[in-house]
Amino acid sequence: MPPKKVCIVGAGPSGLVAAKSLLHDVPSGTFEVHIFDSQPRIGGLWPSRKDDGDGLLHPLMIANQSKHTVQFSDLAWEEDGVPEMPRAWQVGRYLERYLERYCEGATLHLGTRVEKTELLLRKMRPGDPASGARWWVRSRSADNGEVEEQTFDYLLVASGFFGKPAIPAEVASSQLRDVPVMHSSEYRDLAGLLGKANNGKGGKILVVGGQMSGVEIAGTIASHLSSALHSPGPSPILNPEKYSLHHITHKPVWVFPLFTSPKPAASAPPFLPLDLGSYNLANRPQPLTNIQGHITVDAAKIVHSIYQTVVATNQANFSPNLAITNDETSNPPYLAVSDYYLDFVRSGLISVSCGKLESLSGREATVSPSKEQISDIATVVLATGFEASSSIEFLPSPTRETLSVCPADLNNTLALGFHGTHHQDVPNLGFVGFYRSPYWGVMEMQARLLTELWAAGGPLSSSLPPALESSLSKDTSIERSLKLRSDPRASQFPMGDYPWLMQEFAAALELERRPPLGEMPKLPPAEKEMDILTPARYPAKNLSEAQQTEVAKSLKQTESTAWAGLTQGKFVAKAVFRSLLGVWKLERDLTSRLPSHPSGHFSGTAKFLLREGTRDGRESEFDASDDNGLEYLYVEEGDFKASNGLTFRATRRYVWRYNEAKDKLSVWFVKTDDQSKADYLFHQVEFKVPEGEEETGGEGWRATAGHLCIDDFYDVGYNFNFEAVNLRDWRLAYTVRGPKKDYTIDGVYRRV
Repeated sequence: MPPKKVCIVGAGPSGLVAAKSLLHDVPSGTFEVHIFDSQPRIGGLWPSRKDDGDGLLHPLMIANQSKHTVQFSDLAWEEDGVPEMPRAWQVGRYLERYLERYCEGATLHLGTRVEKTELLLRKMRPGDPASGARWWVRSRSADNGEVEEQTFDYLLVASGFFGKPAIPAEVASSQLRDVPVMHSSEYRDLAGLLGKANNGKGGKILVVGGQMSGVEIAGTIASHLSSALHSPGPSPILNPEKYSLHHITHKPVWVFPLFTSPKPAASAPPFLPLDLGSYNLANRPQPLTNIQGHITVDAAKIVHSIYQTVVATNQANFSPNLAITNDETSNPPYLAVSDYYLDFVRSGLISVSCGKLESLSGREATVSPSKEQISDIATVVLATGFEASSSIEFLPSPTRETLSVCPADLNNTLALGFHGTHHQDVPNLGFVGFYRSPYWGVMEMQARLLTELWAAGGPLSSSLPPALESSLSKDTSIERSLKLRSDPRASQFPMGDYPWLMQEFAAALELERRPPLGEMPKLPPAEKEMDILTPARYPAKNLSEAQQTEVAKSLKQTESTAWAGLTQGKFVAKAVFRSLLGVWKLERDLTSRLPSHPSGHFSGTAKFLLREGTRDGRESEFDASDDNGLEYLYVEEGDFKASNGLTFRATRRYVWRYNEAKDKLSVWFVKTDDQSKADYLFHQVEFKVPEGEEETGGEGWRATAGHLCIDDFYDVGYNFNFEAVNLRDWRLAYTVRGPKKDYTIDGVYRRV
């Protein structure tokens, strides 16, 4: 029997994993696979070069899920210094490896747009899809405009949910001749954002949109503006001090950092990538039930309570406009991820208004229902999401009607069966990854299900495996999607929660969840071993030896990360560095044991001013083409009152750096002739893992350091006290001894 010919539209992760399943999860020769993509490269959203800024994602953007989740089951990440939260270009490189490993049998049509399709009905023949229909596909080359027409047995849509930016009517109809407008996906840097408005007059950068992308882009732009303000050398924009950010969010959302603690009440909380804790199945009763979709009041209160436990605050300490009040906890919770957004709000660089953008006129915006006026707008960034229906414009009108396409519903654009995979009335049409915020494990499961479905002849075939036939017969995904369109209590991600979806696909495909390779750390309150869900926990059947090796490597990477975070203090330096941003009240005692040097007390402030990593002091290891991370310019100012009665103004500066590859925090002296530049290393902070199982009431995270300065030795001690993910206060003390020095400094830092 000749192979069944499949057209895959899209060469991003969804298209590649679909091709891999069609080529490898059934006997060789079952399918002939063709992949089309309008871009000249594979990867979809994910660029594979640091300088590829033409797509929807900035190549240096940090993923908000770890590499343990952003992967497929049978290809582990290379151990080449890729951070826990990979950059977008690194994800693109991963996909290039995946293509090379698993998709060589597919025919790639890059730089070729599928512009029209038609469903051709015909008399059924043995071996045909159950519908007796084929797809006519017309494509056009971007290079020469050449048009090609082919027919396929199956059409698989992997064109992505991010079709085109969604522009609110309030903006589309506004008069904005003097104010440039940009969608968040287009943002790359401040100079590009301000465009013609980059005249040094200043004003507010208005960010509109309060979900994931709104918080992320506001935090990113604030980081760039902070860097422009506090970095040495010329600024990328004129008069950066005259600009600020104003964020309009429709409601307060919970903001998590990229690393959270599975023991938030501990005095020295350990840290892990946030998804490793979120996907710990030991915390959920089995079998799993869906916790997304329609959210009841009781369910909302439970999740709000869990979120507040994770961050140990209702966020009022950052801004009253970000507070999750008791009234708000009755509503479905919304979550965003950003390391620096909250502290930029607390520091005042970002102002927040809750409500909806009502209108824009000239350089002024109105927010409803408060009628607040935001004036002096320099530019507008729309973090208003994407409209997905444009990604399926090539489908014929009757098919779109069958799928109940609703462009206005950005979450439930289509009504598809079995968790976004197909519609039984168009059995030779399938979808992979076509829902908001698709997870890679679910993409892989969707691809497997379509492969098994089509290999058996389609959803109406009498040859379906019993488990798959049973799952399809019980499926209510289409009815559920249609109902959620008008549900005011729909969740942020309504298709279903990730672990539950993985469970449902596994049951339909008769896949067993692989156990951990070894013993896992135990966590309170039940003291159960962690049971972290990653794609590698659900490998395909009949794996090759090479695939088995990749699965084991992936599981080992995840388990090693969990042990390192929970028992070795890994990621604590990262958590401390993140939480230092902003202004601290500093009280410091100096005790001198030499009569020639008076003792005294310092009272003032310490500012940690975020900026891009600079080369000063580390020229030999600095790569101008690489992402060199972030650092702080530390500025301390205040009054020192000596024991002899004299009072004088005192200031000092340092540069604080975090090395992600080494997971190390360090402090550097600044140059005497330019105190915005680092000079040489003062000390590296070494964290001490607490002994025993201190849960509360302990001493927090202690750290030590030492520095020999000619003949003087600095013996440094730190003590960092957290409230869950955020520093509450911290202490820095050091003793200095040398031929002419013998004194101790003991300072306490508390939030202003």
